[in-house]
Amino acid sequence: MSNRPIAAIILAAGKGTRMKSSLHKVLHEVAGRSMIEHLLSSVEELGPQKLVTIVGESREQLEERLASRVAFAVQEPQLGTGHAVQQAEEALSGFEGDVLVLYGDVPFVKASTMQAMIERLRGDDAPAAVVLGFEPDDPLRYGRVVSQQGRILKMVEYKDATEDERACRMCNSGLLAARSEDLFALLARVKNENAQAEYYLPDIVNIAIADGRSCAVVSCDSADEVAGINSRAELAAAEAQWQAYKRGEVMEGGATLRAPETVFFSYDTAIAADVVIEPNVVFGPGVSVAAGATIKAFSHLEGARVGENADVGPYARLRPGSVMEKDSKIGNFVEMKKATLGEGAKASHLTYLGDATVGAGANIGAGTITCNYDGYFKHKTTIGPRAFIGSNSSLIAPVTIGADAIVAAGSAVSRDVGEGELRMVRADQMVKPGWADRFHDTMKKKKAAEKK
Repeated sequence: MSNRPIAAIILAAGKGTRMKSSLHKVLHEVAGRSMIEHLLSSVEELGPQKLVTIVGESREQLEERLASRVAFAVQEPQLGTGHAVQQAEEALSGFEGDVLVLYGDVPFVKASTMQAMIERLRGDDAPAAVVLGFEPDDPLRYGRVVSQQGRILKMVEYKDATEDERACRMCNSGLLAARSEDLFALLARVKNENAQAEYYLPDIVNIAIADGRSCAVVSCDSADEVAGINSRAELAAAEAQWQAYKRGEVMEGGATLRAPETVFFSYDTAIAADVVIEPNVVFGPGVSVAAGATIKAFSHLEGARVGENADVGPYARLRPGSVMEKDSKIGNFVEMKKATLGEGAKASHLTYLGDATVGAGANIGAGTITCNYDGYFKHKTTIGPRAFIGSNSSLIAPVTIGADAIVAAGSAVSRDVGEGELRMVRADQMVKPGWADRFHDTMKKKKAAEKK
């Protein structure tokens, strides 16, 4: 039994009208990754043999995004959750294994929870189905799972429940596991004799129980794990929930967050021990920060690697492709894009480094920019080790500044500078003695005349 393959069916055919968006509901992002991709990341840890996503409204958006990861089945019209799962039968034709039924708008189910459902399905008593239950602080109007010692006695919708059944705190998340040979056979027997005239997935449990077969419930650690997202408010709540968890994880890992509630991470942010993060810092996707680094207030990082003991900010921006090596530094109002700052190099303020490589120990003066774009193509600037770039310099790419070279302040450099050279590119200064005094006298007289 433990060697049986696993498949997953992900329901994502709903219209998501409460989102009021042209973007498919499950493609809305939490921590820089769409809901359904959060879920896929977890289920893929189990090594499933097949993944089938049930689509309907705006299905072309999901097909475009997920075509390399899942197969698709269309539910049209949409006649309930049981009907949705039935649409995967053809895609799973010939599959003999264990099937998880998941929901694209319930993104935070852990791989360990899914594994627990599969392991229970493979138990000695061979339950026909395993339901994932949860115990919220307020059960509200959730359907109930009436059980005894983990064995389900009855699944009941809140509106159909007796007072005793409503007192049961185990609620139905909607997630379920069953063997492929049982799932579709039971679904074929589900009726739509209800107010909505829909086919409900949980009915397979009651059908199996009526046949004299056992069904089981396992419970997840927290109701937050199975929280569904159906509106912008719920999306914001999910973001807050995820960020709170991630902040705790980062601090548990040995990093210091000066004002945790003001720091925002992405799904893949990697923060090492002894990193210090000051208030109001935002991490976009693709960022790693090595031990001992400091990220100062009001900085934004995306697609960047920050090395050991590096300093970032305040008010700095690292765009995709930025690399800061050990002990390097960027200060306030410095922006990097597809650029590498070598070990010990620094750009302390008011600088743009794009498509550039800066050697170890180099100093980039205030107001320096690499002019990397000619209106059609991007070009590279290479600055050698220990080079000194004076303030307010423009390095017009493609250009190379050699090791130990000096570029004088205010220079516009369009040709390579050799190692150890000084390059000064400035217009000659003109001096006109007395000109300013005469100008002021003339303008004051003119202004006085206008007042008469």
